[in-house]
Amino acid sequence: MDFELMINSFPKLLNAAVVTLKLLSVSLIVGLFIGLLFAILRLNKNIFINKFAYGYSYVFRGTPLLVQIFIIYFGLGQIESLRSSFLWLILKEPYWCAIIAFALNTGAYTSEILRSAFQTIKPGIIEAGKSLGISNKIIFYKVQIPIAIRQSLPAYGNEIILMLKGTSLASTVTLMDLTGVAKYIISTTFKPIEVFIVAGGIYLFMTFIVHNVIKFLEKKYSY
Repeated sequence: MDFELMINSFPKLLNAAVVTLKLLSVSLIVGLFIGLLFAILRLNKNIFINKFAYGYSYVFRGTPLLVQIFIIYFGLGQIESLRSSFLWLILKEPYWCAIIAFALNTGAYTSEILRSAFQTIKPGIIEAGKSLGISNKIIFYKVQIPIAIRQSLPAYGNEIILMLKGTSLASTVTLMDLTGVAKYIISTTFKPIEVFIVAGGIYLFMTFIVHNVIKFLEKKYSY
């Protein structure tokens, strides 16, 4: 076991972890808005809107994240009309392609998490708001959404952890995230065990932080 390599690799991998956290945070923020939107659409009584939202969720939850990244990064680049449009400024960059794939993927899972949370809200709470003369819009934004978010915290915490580990796939499209830098160091040292132990330790520490933050929020916002 080359401990010197592990010590020397740690600062480089730690810097690369910043890229991983950026990918994770941006993807989760965008994915949360996408998830909330499609959760609302799933609850819509219009069959076409409902089926459209279900189709989005089914496709992105039913296909591997790696395939989605490849389709967005390699596949969309094959469309000539896209290459000649303003969208190519974004789609030619692996960083933004990875974020698009991650956001759409986590958005699909988040939509299902929030949808189930909305459906567990007791009708009496909504009826109580209406009896006080509160409009449906205010009830939705001030009552239903906060309750749904609180109830979905445990499941959403798991989704954040899964997404954190999923960001390692960004290295497949040349992004130098934590896994990407680990692969580069391995290619020059030919010592994968030592490098991946350090990289795995950093992933484990980040997972530990996320787990405890979610646990804290659960206790804080519990009934």
